[in-house]
Amino acid sequence: MHAAVIAATGLFTPAERVTNAELVEAFNAYVELFNARHAGEIEAGSVQALAPSSVEFIEKASGIKSRYVMNRSGVVDPEVMHPLIPERSNDELSIMAEIGVAAAKDAIARWGKDASQIDAVICAASNMQRAYPAMAVEIQQALGIEGFGFDMNVACSSATFGIKTAADYIATGTARAVLVVNPEITSGHLNFCDRDSHFIFGDVATAVIVERADDATGGWDILGTRLKTVFSNNIRNNFGFLNRTAPGSEGAVDKLFVQEGRKVFREVVPMVSEMIVAHAADLGIDPAALKRLWLHQANINMNDLIGRRVLGRDPTPQENVIILDEFANTSSAGSIIAFHRASDDFAAGETGLICSFGAGYSAGTVFVRRR
Repeated sequence: MHAAVIAATGLFTPAERVTNAELVEAFNAYVELFNARHAGEIEAGSVQALAPSSVEFIEKASGIKSRYVMNRSGVVDPEVMHPLIPERSNDELSIMAEIGVAAAKDAIARWGKDASQIDAVICAASNMQRAYPAMAVEIQQALGIEGFGFDMNVACSSATFGIKTAADYIATGTARAVLVVNPEITSGHLNFCDRDSHFIFGDVATAVIVERADDATGGWDILGTRLKTVFSNNIRNNFGFLNRTAPGSEGAVDKLFVQEGRKVFREVVPMVSEMIVAHAADLGIDPAALKRLWLHQANINMNDLIGRRVLGRDPTPQENVIILDEFANTSSAGSIIAFHRASDDFAAGETGLICSFGAGYSAGTVFVRRR
């Protein structure tokens, strides 16, 4: 069995950005249009009037202040309320592959080795733009990588599940280096017409190179990985290739992101906190001694409470990294962005935790130590 390390990470950030104020302005204009168009039905009681949103509501509920998006114009247009991303021909690099390749190139440059030394590519993300061929294989070809690739979807935990899979491939000798790519165009599945969720998501891509320890210079020893899933309908997106077989399903709200936020909070926080503490105990790690937590970036209140339960005290901003104020929820990429942007100050021997949690429910823990 071979030890694995996180050798490098990479990040792609879209050029366009939407602030909460801009999002609220567009949403409230849409609300006015909707209520005016359905005034008679609202008065008759057959349609419920929509309520406006506010910057204060968004920031109190989530801690989010802005998000990066692949297309801004459609998102802030009250007559559109979704990103406008034209289809590409089958001979062009797909948009998810494009941003995945950009993040991968950043990681490869930081790694300091050639892409030809990578043996496998895992594309781990919440939503793939097609069922097949696999996004991973397209990214593999674009980077000139031999070997194999496949897609993986475990919603917001896709990146940690991908790291675990890559570490297992290293351990068994199946590969010496694995590229895990997380292209997340989450604006594509967000219902921008829903007050409770229109602000949640942003777009980004991250990449992680997991390498055999014998070959690595520097990086992060992977001390242990653990995965957990428990089925729940509280976070769901029913869009899939069988939708066209269900008569009358067009336009159904559950084909976009839907969530029972309060239930998710009550059920996920204890599940994840207990999982982290138990995994740390099995590895002989004192959770209170962790230098940093790089948690999934979904909601600041969830992260604060998990941080307190794991560390046994209020975490400092340096201990519990928050990037969702700038990026919003980027699904599987969030904890990787946090790790990518806030890990350079670690000294050799210092330990931290990368942790994901989301739909499924799914959760993943990756304890790492600076080499």
